[in-house]
Amino acid sequence: MGDVYGGAFATIGRCWKQLFGMALAVYGGAAALFAGVVALAYAAVSDHVDVLVHASAYEDPPWEDIRPLIVAFVCAWLIGVAVMVLAQALLSAACPAVLQDAVIGRRVTFGAVWRRAWGRLPAVLGAVLLGNLAVCAVPLILWGTGIGLLMTGAATQNGATAAWALLPLLLLLFAAVPLSIWLWVKFLFAPTAAVMERQGPVAALRRSSQLVRGDWWRIFGISLLAWIMAAAAAYIIQLPFSFATMLPGSVVDADASPAQAVAAMAVGLITFVIGSLIGQIAAAIFPQLVNSLLYVDQRIRKENLAPALAQAAAQHAPAG
Repeated sequence: MGDVYGGAFATIGRCWKQLFGMALAVYGGAAALFAGVVALAYAAVSDHVDVLVHASAYEDPPWEDIRPLIVAFVCAWLIGVAVMVLAQALLSAACPAVLQDAVIGRRVTFGAVWRRAWGRLPAVLGAVLLGNLAVCAVPLILWGTGIGLLMTGAATQNGATAAWALLPLLLLLFAAVPLSIWLWVKFLFAPTAAVMERQGPVAALRRSSQLVRGDWWRIFGISLLAWIMAAAAAYIIQLPFSFATMLPGSVVDADASPAQAVAAMAVGLITFVIGSLIGQIAAAIFPQLVNSLLYVDQRIRKENLAPALAQAAAQHAPAG
């Protein structure tokens, strides 16, 4: 564990420009794209917003003006989720791309990392979506089965039967969580395999399952601790931004006009987005590097990759 974490921190120290530059480009581009979507949504419903802004503090706004705002908000939110999924997949491809050169001592450039990550984005995105679908589908199927049993017992109008039907539901709920965690670890190396071995989405999932087999608990412990460390660092970074987010709302009293409330909400939202962006960068890079190093470690243990890495490193070592 110490070697893996040490390697991750060493990679960050050596390639911080490429890693953080890639993260800023990815998440900054996603934020800019989302801002454009919000601007388009606002342009589409600006007339309704004006009606609400110019309404008095004690006037109930009409539903005809509220409904378009709800529709615009939901559409913008869905697009924002899709953009963030793409950004996360691109960063999941960038970290192995950086490590692929760094592990053998090859010079890492931002352009090379961007081209490699962008070229493998479809495969990484497919692997991430299929892996998350498998992880999420299992508890949904189990919960659906349990709810069906519960409804069947309730349909009999027999209290004792309904109570007995509730027991399998609870058991299925408890079984779904460890099964989802088990699948999550099994598919942990899929993005790295898609980049380093140029595997397709399904082949990357199979490759990850093959490498994890026999070392599930070790990989789970090291990866889980890396996520906890990254989440703690992101929380510490976002904490001052969270306080700053609440400040605009605290200065608006109960008798404020809708315009003042909207302005306070906009300032708070911008502050929240900036804090979330910085925290997301801190939380995303370290676990991805740890997972990529665990992938390399598993290949060294199971496939004797060390001689090939040593030979490649010797070829790229500086002369003299």
